[in-house]
Amino acid sequence: MNPDKPLKIGAVLLAAGEGSRMGSVPKSLLRLQGIPLLHRHLMALREISFDDIVVVTGYHHAQIEAAISDQAVRFVRNTEPQRGQQSSVRLGVAALAALDTGFDVVMVVLADQPLLGVPELAELISAFAQRPTGTGVLYPVVQGQRGNPVVFSDEVIAIMLRSGDEADFRRYIDEHPAVVYRYETPNEHFIIDLDNAEDIAAFEQRTGWALSWSDGAT
Repeated sequence: MNPDKPLKIGAVLLAAGEGSRMGSVPKSLLRLQGIPLLHRHLMALREISFDDIVVVTGYHHAQIEAAISDQAVRFVRNTEPQRGQQSSVRLGVAALAALDTGFDVVMVVLADQPLLGVPELAELISAFAQRPTGTGVLYPVVQGQRGNPVVFSDEVIAIMLRSGDEADFRRYIDEHPAVVYRYETPNEHFIIDLDNAEDIAAFEQRTGWALSWSDGAT
């Protein structure tokens, strides 16, 4: 990778989950300050000027795809979302690779992180550009807690794609610690996500911002 050449960056935005611990609802459509989390992420990714973005849908695909039908964004549908998050990661990364535009970096983003924005994305990209020699995966660590998003180099992506349907990015990270840069940061936005009603209540108490399922509701 040429250090003087701007990185070509792709993003996989995961919005395929069932939201079972929240009553089987599309968490990515939760609204913060009137804007669905999915749209907030897309706006942040575009502001950072990611070269391509793929949204992976699965459960609730009809609602989510309808919500982004007016967005200039690529999406791929996971027809077997019950196989778990790694199946969605594989599909999203493969969809980016199929564009054949030679990405240097791919960032895998969860759609249920309400405080993930431009500063966080820029922080990770900068950290990845300055990562230790020999590493090809980065994830943030906040006070000992592993966070998201996760960033992958083109070399790691190529290795994983050769594994086909057996590719498991999480397992690769766990089994190849030497290639992983555990980026220490005090930014707690990387470890805040929404899995259940308790998470929503804790978020609202912490920030004073209400989350809702409809525009204007509180």
